[in-house]
Order: sequence, then structure tokens, then C-alpha cells
Amino acid sequence: MIVPMKKLSIVVLEKERRQALKTLRRLGVVHVEEVKGESEELSSFKNKNSKIELAISLLSEIKTKKIPETSMLSKDDSFALADKIISLTEEKKNLFSSIASDKTELDRLKKWGNVVPEDFDFLAEKGVYLSMYEMPSSKYNSIDESIDTLLVNDDKDISRFFVISDHKLAQNERPENLPPEAYRVVLPKKSTVQLADTIEQNKKRITEIDSELADSVKYLPSLKKAGENFGKDIEFENLYSGMGVEEKNEQKPEAVRLAWLTGYVPAEELEKVEKTAVESKWAFAADDPAADDNVPTKLKNNKFVSLIYPVTDFLGTVPGYNEFDISNWFLLFFTIFFGMIFGDGGYGGLLLAGGILAMVPSFKKRQAPSPMAFLLSLLGLATMVWGAVTCTWFGLTPEQLPDCIKMLSVPALSNVTSAKEGVKMVLHSASGAVTEISYSAWVKENLQIFCFTLALIQLAIAHLKGIAKNIRSPKFLGDLGSLLQLGGMYYVVLSMVVDGIRFPLGITPESYWLFDKIPVAYIALGAIAFGFVLSFVFSNYEGSIGKSILESCKNIVSVLLGVVNVFSDIVSYIRLWAVALAGGAISATVNEMAGPMLGHLAMFICAILILTVGHGLNMILNVLSVIVHGVRLNTLEFSTHLGMSWTGFKYRPFSE
Repeated sequence: MIVPMKKLSIVVLEKERRQALKTLRRLGVVHVEEVKGESEELSSFKNKNSKIELAISLLSEIKTKKIPETSMLSKDDSFALADKIISLTEEKKNLFSSIASDKTELDRLKKWGNVVPEDFDFLAEKGVYLSMYEMPSSKYNSIDESIDTLLVNDDKDISRFFVISDHKLAQNERPENLPPEAYRVVLPKKSTVQLADTIEQNKKRITEIDSELADSVKYLPSLKKAGENFGKDIEFENLYSGMGVEEKNEQKPEAVRLAWLTGYVPAEELEKVEKTAVESKWAFAADDPAADDNVPTKLKNNKFVSLIYPVTDFLGTVPGYNEFDISNWFLLFFTIFFGMIFGDGGYGGLLLAGGILAMVPSFKKRQAPSPMAFLLSLLGLATMVWGAVTCTWFGLTPEQLPDCIKMLSVPALSNVTSAKEGVKMVLHSASGAVTEISYSAWVKENLQIFCFTLALIQLAIAHLKGIAKNIRSPKFLGDLGSLLQLGGMYYVVLSMVVDGIRFPLGITPESYWLFDKIPVAYIALGAIAFGFVLSFVFSNYEGSIGKSILESCKNIVSVLLGVVNVFSDIVSYIRLWAVALAGGAISATVNEMAGPMLGHLAMFICAILILTVGHGLNMILNVLSVIVHGVRLNTLEFSTHLGMSWTGFKYRPFSE
């Protein structure tokens, strides 16, 4: 259930607001409305917290051979350490940049030998000015005789030489008549020997920095704790500086200036706030939230239903305060969908074993196991049940399974039935044509019918909840109309997707009859038409039928598309069968690849490897399929029919 909330306002003396916030934080039940504070202290806390987070991120990337012993520091010492870690990391980055730059210089001058800029300066003092040049070897002999050159070396492609001049050449100055192919080589800032030495020194310093950073990993828990503390400081200071404060008034003494804040508290906790307000001499008011208030959502369910919380927390989905809490239905159908998508009882057994093993350490410590371990066990059990129903175990064929396992399956949905040869049923169309359905086709159709029936049940629950919510208003007739459309469209889907002869829309020898008088097909089409009328007239009811009809007329395209959407929403559930079919094909293929190898001792290990990797990858794909498909049916199709948009946010009380 969604816990009822009260909106409250608290007014205190401005001079007491810091103490009031401390008291409110100790109380720990009030979700304070978001404010945007500004102060130098708040900026300082944010700066420190960002440095702490950066330091944590940097240390988390360091892999150490041994698990370091944890050491704790004070909050201030942790910040000083974070500053040092950031500084060392920045220094390391600069050293790598310097090494790369120096290596580039060495590579550039590699063919010149040891280049010493000071030697060039010495010769310049003696009146000998040398400039370094390179040009294609084939062009070197074409240099004009008026230019004095000294060949240093050449190879197949490049000649390296000095140009001797009577003055120092400027950076962009070239001797006259020097071929355009010749390009000047810039002197390095340091000699090549010094560059090499600098590289080695920088590498040594990087090693020292790595050692210091690795030694700091032991303070990681301390940094995380400091980050939490700074986060609390930011929250407190943001509220303090963001509270509403009465403007200064010369006619009013400074000592009686007021400050205030608003927030929300669970109705069951309101008495605690009232008691604290009286004891602290605060002005206090509480009332039910208005329709347009941005109220946080607090969910309260029993331990079993709460097993779904790890999934919804992972997805970040929170119902709005005025929406439905569908945690129980989410858990029920998510469990069913999970079992059907995984579809393999063998995989379910592995998941169940994994869940049980995850509980063992908690039991040894006499602690309650995590909800995730229980959820994994539940999902594993559901997968085993569905695997038993369909006789699907590690992708093995029915012939490869013992009779005791085959007996657990439901014939209408079982692979055992699919493997039978022959004709299961004979159907007659309106024209008299005869259609024979094999056992395999019959089971396939039954699985599709099961998926669509799940759709009917889940989406019908959504509309029944809508009827219950609006039962005191004619608007409930709009939900009833949607329910009728859903029921009628269910039969249309069976006819158009499963089998048009088995589920005809007209009158045929295979038609279903109600009371042996009315064709079910006509009832379905009538339900769609009558449901559309009810939905058209009452879905937008807000006190006036006329206005409701007018609103539907304004959105006539969306209203008409809504009928089509009912069809597509039901058909969408076929993904449960299709995805499971794909997973079953993969597991069967893996078995076919590894099967022939199991009979040869030399290939046995290879076969085991193929089975392990193949089925492991298939399980990973199934997990992704659950996230994509199983979750979607709950958060999109089901939620759309409920009218939910998941726009809520969690109740987070201001606490220590």
C-alpha cells in the first residue's frame, strides 16, 4: 500500500533555525520539500564532497594483489588525503604527457645522433652558425654551390645536413637558392641525452606515485564514510540556507524574525512531529496534501510482497502518490513471466540453488538473508514449475528424459505431446473445408492461448482496479467499457492470431455458443462495440456527461486508436512464448553440438566446455530478455491500462 501522507509547515524563530533543523533531523520522519540554498559554507561542503568522490573513483580503479587492511581517518584527514590523491594523480598525468612529448622529440632526432643545443651556441659565439636541415637524398646534390653545407648522414630516402651561414638564421628565414624540398629541423630545448634522462626520472616518479596511491587504498572505507558525512552536511546546509526567512523590518526586532519550511510526514508518524513541535515551541500546521502537491511515495507491504523491491529499485520505478501500489501484482506476474521466459526447469534449478547458497552465509551469522536471495529462489522455483509443465529441462528432448519427469508435464502444453505423430483434432470451416491439426501445432496454439489468457487476466485486473477506484462516480462506466473491450478483443486475438477456424468470428461448425443460442463471436464483437460506447461517453467524466463526450470528440483519433491498442497490448504477450522458444532452440543447438563429443574420452572436456559456455550464455540472454520483455509487460502494458505513469519519487526523510 501507499502510506497516507500529511503536508506540514513548521515556523521557528530565525535565530533558532539551525537548532530546529538538528532536532528535525534527529526525529528522522519528515521529508522536506526540495529547496535550493546558497551560502559559502554550502559551496565549501560541495567542493570537498566532489573531491572526496573523485578520490574514491580514482582509488577504486587501483587493483592491488593483496587486500589491504582497512584504516580509518577523521573527516578532515580524509579530505586532506583526497586532496593529496587528486594532486598525485594529476602529477602522474602530467608526467605521462611529458614522457610522451620527450619520446616524440627523441624519435624526431633519432637519426641525428646526440644533439646538444649548447654546442650550437658555442659555435655561434665563434662565428660559426649551423642550422639543421633534411631533404630527399635524390635532391641533395642539386643544392647550389653558393650554399655551404655539411652532410651529417643520409640513407635511402633522407639526407641530413648542416647549413653553414654567416649569421644566425631566424625561425622562418631560409638561405637563398636552397631547394624547396629542404626543410629545417628545429633544435630541441634540451640535449637528447638529457631528454632520455628526464624520461627515466619521470618513470621512476610514476612508480613512486603508484606506490603511494596503492598504499592509500586502505583508506577507501574512510573516504566513503567521509563522503557520506559531507553529503549529510550538504543536505543540512542546503536546508538551512534555503529555508524561507522573514525579511528584515526596522519596526520589528531582529530577535523575533521568523523562518519556515514545509514537508511531508507519514500520517502514522504525525503524532511524533506534533509532540516535538510542542516541546521545541514551534508553530506547526498539518493537513492532507492538495491534488497538485508533489507528494513523496512511501510503500508499505508485507515481507513477501517486498521481495519485488530489488527489481523496482533497479528500474527506478516509483508510483505517484495518487497512483496505485501494484507491488503485489508486479511480483505475481513478474514471477510468472520470468519462469515462462527462462522456460527451462534445469535453469530454474540452478537459480534456486544459487539463491539457497546466497542465504547460507546469513544463516551462519544468524542474520536475515537479503531479499534478493529470496527473490532469486522464488524465480528459480517458478522456472522449475514452468519447465515441469512444458517438460523442458536443459534443452533435452522428451526421449532423453525419464518417465517420472515426463509425467509431471501438462499434456496440453508439453513437449511430450508435441513429439507425438498424427492428428490431434479436425476442424471444419464455414465453407466445409477440413483442416487437420497435428499434436505439435495444437501445443503451439495452446501456449499462445495461455499467453493471451495471461494478458486478459492481468489487464482485466487493471480495469477492475479502475472500476473500484471510481465506483462512486459514473466514470467507473468508462472503466467497465474498457473491460468489455478487453474481453471482446481477447476472442478477436484468438481468431486472428491463433486459429481463425478454431475460433471463428462468424457461424461455423466450430463456433462456440452461449446457452446453445448465442455465438460467442457475436458476444465478443458486441462487447467491443458496447464497451467502446461506454468508454467514449464516460472515460473523461468530470461532473458532466456532455463535457465528457465533447472531450472524447476532441480526441477522436486517440479514442479510435485506443481500440487498436487493446488488440496490440494483448498480442504483445505472445513475446512470452516467442522468447522462450528462441531460448529453447539455443539450448537444443548447444546440446546437439556437444552431444557427439560426449562419447569420446578425448573430446569429453571440450564437450563439457561447450555445454557450460553455451548454456551459460543462454542464461545471460534470458536475463536480458526478462529485463526487456518481462519488465515491459508490467511497466508498460499493465501500467497503461491502470493509467499509471510512474512519476513518483521515494519518501526520503531528513535524518541523521
